[in-house]
Amino acid sequence: MSFQHGVYGSEVPTSVLTPVEVNAGLPVVFGTAPINLASTQEYVNKPVLVYSYHEAEQALGYSDDWEKYTLCEFMDSHFSKFNMAPVVFVNVLDPKTHKTTETDKSIPHANKVSKINEEGILLDSLVVKLSEAGQPLVKGTDYIASFDENGKVVITAVEGGDIPGTQTSLVVSYDKLDPEAVTTTDIIGGVDGSTGEYTGLELINQVFPLFRMVPGQILAPGWSQDPVVAAVIKAKSSNINGVFRAISVVDLDSSSEGADHYTKAPAWKNDNNYTDPLQIPCWPKVKLGDKVFHLSTQVAGVICKTDADHDDIPYVSPSNKNLQANAVVTESGAEVSLGLDQANYLNSQGIVTALNFTGGYKLWGNHTAAYPAITDVKDSFIAVRRMFNWINNTLILTYFENVDDPTNRRLIDSVVDSVNLWLNGLTARGALLGGRVAFLSEENPTSDLLAGIVRFHLYLASPIPAQAIQFTLEYDVSYLNTLFAAA
Repeated sequence: MSFQHGVYGSEVPTSVLTPVEVNAGLPVVFGTAPINLASTQEYVNKPVLVYSYHEAEQALGYSDDWEKYTLCEFMDSHFSKFNMAPVVFVNVLDPKTHKTTETDKSIPHANKVSKINEEGILLDSLVVKLSEAGQPLVKGTDYIASFDENGKVVITAVEGGDIPGTQTSLVVSYDKLDPEAVTTTDIIGGVDGSTGEYTGLELINQVFPLFRMVPGQILAPGWSQDPVVAAVIKAKSSNINGVFRAISVVDLDSSSEGADHYTKAPAWKNDNNYTDPLQIPCWPKVKLGDKVFHLSTQVAGVICKTDADHDDIPYVSPSNKNLQANAVVTESGAEVSLGLDQANYLNSQGIVTALNFTGGYKLWGNHTAAYPAITDVKDSFIAVRRMFNWINNTLILTYFENVDDPTNRRLIDSVVDSVNLWLNGLTARGALLGGRVAFLSEENPTSDLLAGIVRFHLYLASPIPAQAIQFTLEYDVSYLNTLFAAA
């Protein structure tokens, strides 16, 4: 220590830590996108964080053909219908492998303009000739190629180029996206043994390292009705980066091969193992105008909007909150009209649905997929399960900086005091009924302390949805005496 003469000051870290904010409902969505329409084809098996419809369209492209391009459904719903952000998208449609080739196709040419009446064309692969035997024309010199508002390629002759004004047809060759070549294997993904590259659902572990945001919901609309995909999503949601937890919002198959009637849905759910506390199973689909949405897509929007209305604390159930829908349909498009008793039957089997009872179509159901087999409140109620996830994720991020600190009273008191202050604040806001943390000797044996393991025990209770409000009506005969009261 250097020689000192005088008065000096120093600082120590604040003993009470401020909790790190966690995005409770951040959706991470897997599927396919018309990547040929994007400003770059960079986002193939690579997570992209977007905050607006425009950003999503620039990064991934957009098409109204949601059967082929499943991510576009979520873009439309989340940004246009619910006005929520952000979202992490993962597109698995790879233009290098999921493509077909068209060779020497003749198309009409009139008034210096031609149109290729197909979607999915990879513009960089386009070759334009005057005839099959002709030489390729030069892009930018002889013609300009661009996409119209419907994703079709328009070829315009350049003045002074080699396309004669009298030309009536052009011959084109190109590659185009083949979204039908994408399979559940691509959605599930894996790790390349030689390159170490991650694909599909394995990329969930890259979300936090890339964006410093913890996934709150994992979805794959259009794919999650496949039990194998749902099983992998379930596995990923319970162990993100080895420490975090999220919920998986999945759809039950509402086709004739699955459950096209509400009475079939519970059996299909159980037979295909949609039974995990971290799953929210949805049945069937919803419709707004001429657009049909997987219910999981709109559930994500409802969850995010509900969280946003309550300071991003997920203690309020998404049930009985408005959907953006004016009909309920099955996979075939047949309309479904559920009464309260029928919707409650689905709820009693751990399935959320859509109900048009009062105030328009609303999401209906409080229970996770684990119900009714599991009735533990933290695993059976969606709102309670999400609160446990959120508290777990928040504690991990807040106290990760204390890992490897000396195990002494200062560390223990700092954690206990900080967590108790935080829990008291949540209680005061109504997000918890109560909560406390304790450092218990019986949970910290000497052998664990010698191994550097320190355990804190949290006791907490989050509000349970008031899903059944009952009134008892009784005729009180004493009020007959009012008939004899003086006028």
